[in-house]
Amino acid sequence: MAITKTDFINYTRCRRYVALEELRKERLDADLSYEDYKEQERKSAYEEIFSSLIELKEEEGEEIDLTEKIDRQLEAMMDYYKIVELEAGRISEKIFKGHSIYAEKTKDQECFDFSLNGIRYICYIDIYNESENRVNIIEVKATTSKKYVDLVGNYYRKEKYSIWDYHDNIYTLKNEIPNYPLEREMPLEIFEEKRKKLFDRYRLGRYIYDLAVQRYFIEHEYKSTHIEDKLVHFHYYLGVLNKDYIFDGTYENQKPIYHTDAHGNELITFFDMTKVTEEYQAYVEEDRKKLEHYLNTLDVLECPLGDFCGRKKSFECKYFAPLCGKKIPTKNSSLNYIYNASGFVKENGEKIKGLELINEGYLNMLDIPEEWITKKYHQIQRDCLAFDQVYVDREKIHDGLALLKYPIYHLDFETMPCPVPRFKGEWPYIQSPFEFSLHIEKSPGVCDKEKDNVIFLAKTHEDEREDMIQLMLKYMDPNQGTLFAQNVSFEKGRIKELAQIFPKYKEDLMKLYDRGFDLLWLVKTNAKLYEELGYDKERAKMFNFYDKRLSGSFSIKKTLPVFSDLSYDHLVVKNGTEAIVEYANYDKMSKEEYDLKYQALKIYCQQDTWAMVEILNALRKL
Repeated sequence: MAITKTDFINYTRCRRYVALEELRKERLDADLSYEDYKEQERKSAYEEIFSSLIELKEEEGEEIDLTEKIDRQLEAMMDYYKIVELEAGRISEKIFKGHSIYAEKTKDQECFDFSLNGIRYICYIDIYNESENRVNIIEVKATTSKKYVDLVGNYYRKEKYSIWDYHDNIYTLKNEIPNYPLEREMPLEIFEEKRKKLFDRYRLGRYIYDLAVQRYFIEHEYKSTHIEDKLVHFHYYLGVLNKDYIFDGTYENQKPIYHTDAHGNELITFFDMTKVTEEYQAYVEEDRKKLEHYLNTLDVLECPLGDFCGRKKSFECKYFAPLCGKKIPTKNSSLNYIYNASGFVKENGEKIKGLELINEGYLNMLDIPEEWITKKYHQIQRDCLAFDQVYVDREKIHDGLALLKYPIYHLDFETMPCPVPRFKGEWPYIQSPFEFSLHIEKSPGVCDKEKDNVIFLAKTHEDEREDMIQLMLKYMDPNQGTLFAQNVSFEKGRIKELAQIFPKYKEDLMKLYDRGFDLLWLVKTNAKLYEELGYDKERAKMFNFYDKRLSGSFSIKKTLPVFSDLSYDHLVVKNGTEAIVEYANYDKMSKEEYDLKYQALKIYCQQDTWAMVEILNALRKL
């Protein structure tokens, strides 16, 4: 059998993944009869498991494979991801010289493979760069350099330094640079503590592990052909988007040209992971042995959950939601206690957190032993659920409402988090606004859903940001009122970015920025704000409202049903992800579909700001 690099990474998550994947192929592709399985107990387990993975769409008599989820946002952004790969290839030749082999299609990339114990391991290389006496293997990822550069250390109360040195568009770990005065910047133990994070496969080290697996495949091919002496010439890099790159607005044939920016930054920057991936090889070897064991045993029965499940992350295992994680309650689970990243402390002093709670049978919020509840906000959550009561601090809400200045500008942006900058002044993954809805509340409760609503929605993928700013400032007086939003830091962030990119509007935009007020300060809290109003620290940091229906979340989709009958269920566009998809797909729509989706985008964004109006009114009544 053949195992690709992607297979290797997924198959080594846990023993159950391998069994499910192999048996699913047989079930779905070969239509293999269950009678072929000789062991009756295992046969029963297969039947029960596959009944969870295959959903029958009764009205059409069609079987739907729940593991085959289509990521519409990923599909919509695919053209931009391709740009990342092609730009990385171009820039690699500029930085490393020599010749680079790279392509849009995987099958056209450089390939390495080897066979061991009846299994063929195969991987394709994003960029294979070769010059005299040197080969650079570059894995391209559409992430930014920020997460790595932000690994910083320092001496107590001294300046912070990154563990990386930057030179000629390449980041190198400082301990790998001869005679680098590392101890002037931070203690060695601090450096090693930060560097260790690169080896956490399911967090910061995820992409590095990917590159390490490639290295494992490459080295084993060379060793199998008895030319391993050439491996000394191989170097391994991650190519990622440069967080400091600012697009200068150059276009050719309506397509952006990513020149070196005014500060000498390239769109793609490289991290030297040669030494790190070398250290990874022992881990990859152990994983390969585990993979072989998993393939030989095909143990499909339940196994403990862990970081490898990728719960609520972009790499969440496709079997988690329909099968392994299905036992986690959708509402008020043990994972829904607020501010609980550190978990609980057992009677014996041992800590238990996250999926460990699920593994030990603490599924529901009320399953947590009473004696573990030591924080007041956890006790409030528990009591609201156990006794079907609502917690309200009316005095804090009242005092918070009194701070609002009229008119209130209920504002919501819809944004495009594009991997590559599209317009002048933008940078990778900037949240580039393409739509806003504004409801203007002139005095308490005085706001009409239609008459007091202003919507801007870009009609094309051209740069319409200045038109957006002008319409905002036409209806929002920078010198009076309140900029109001749920998670107002997001709206303020977009306003600040627009002020930076369009300096002639900076003064007015920053006045709006300074008038920001968050709906969550009324429902959840803002400790600093309420301390300034005279509340003691404990009460200031306590949330103002809690209802069991919130299930540990204060998102607008959770708060709205508590305070209003307003619903998103009937809308064509129901959430922010769908909004991104429809905007991104403008150019792929027929005239009729475009008109429908354009109107649907306006209705969705209007709903977001009207929801804030309704929640604010409900809080006044409360």
